[in-house]
Amino acid sequence: MEETTYMQSRIWLEEPEPNNPFAARAAFCHGYEVYGEMLGSAGWVDMVYLLFKGEAPSRAQAAALEVLAVALANPGPRDASIHAAMCAGVGGSPAAAALTAALAVGAGGAGGAREVLLAMQAWDACGRAVEAWSDHWRERARDGGEPLGIWPAAEHPAGFEPLGVSTPTPVKQVLARLARLDADSRCAWLQTNLASMEQASGHPLSLVGVAAAAFTDLGMCPEEGEMLFLLLRLPGAAAHALEQRESGHKRFPFYALELEAPAGGATT
Repeated sequence: MEETTYMQSRIWLEEPEPNNPFAARAAFCHGYEVYGEMLGSAGWVDMVYLLFKGEAPSRAQAAALEVLAVALANPGPRDASIHAAMCAGVGGSPAAAALTAALAVGAGGAGGAREVLLAMQAWDACGRAVEAWSDHWRERARDGGEPLGIWPAAEHPAGFEPLGVSTPTPVKQVLARLARLDADSRCAWLQTNLASMEQASGHPLSLVGVAAAAFTDLGMCPEEGEMLFLLLRLPGAAAHALEQRESGHKRFPFYALELEAPAGGATT
């Protein structure tokens, strides 16, 4: 009698318990036995890379993903996705609602995961030639950005800060740390050519741009980078949502607002 296969996945394989076909006796991720071999030997970033790429990362790849995981873990309350999670938390929404709010707000093309995808597509198209990047940005500006769909046209070069004046110190620090891991990487090239790239784009580099270069160095396709960017920023969203739920609405951190009295009147 031919055995029936209930799960078809190139990522995951399970062997059932002899007395319970609904419980796994062993689970394999791309051939690696997870609970019997990987536990205690592999780290979290090893598992993430294995799930996405189907092979164990090299030491340098694991180190780069570790740097990214720390750098992206908490964008902070200034970030719109974290602020959305905080709003959900202070309103008493369930945990899933807070994370969903962060994902939804952090998915777009202005500092979000879609911008990571666009920047990675630019890396694929332009490589390590500043002139090619300049041509790419001019072409996208002329054509109006992405084809019509759910995403509005990008209003700035992907991976660069639209409202910034200079590259923030943390962005430089993350780029420098990644560049030291591999002198032949895109991150190293970007660090060397940072001034030229910023001059050509007319904007300072953002952390999104660093993440896009690093994901490309890791062999991720743009869609994988988009997904990982969303995933790696969730710890901060969760922590801030929980903090705000405990603090309450009276201590919610609103931006400073000054009210001017109307002509002939007074503020209240």
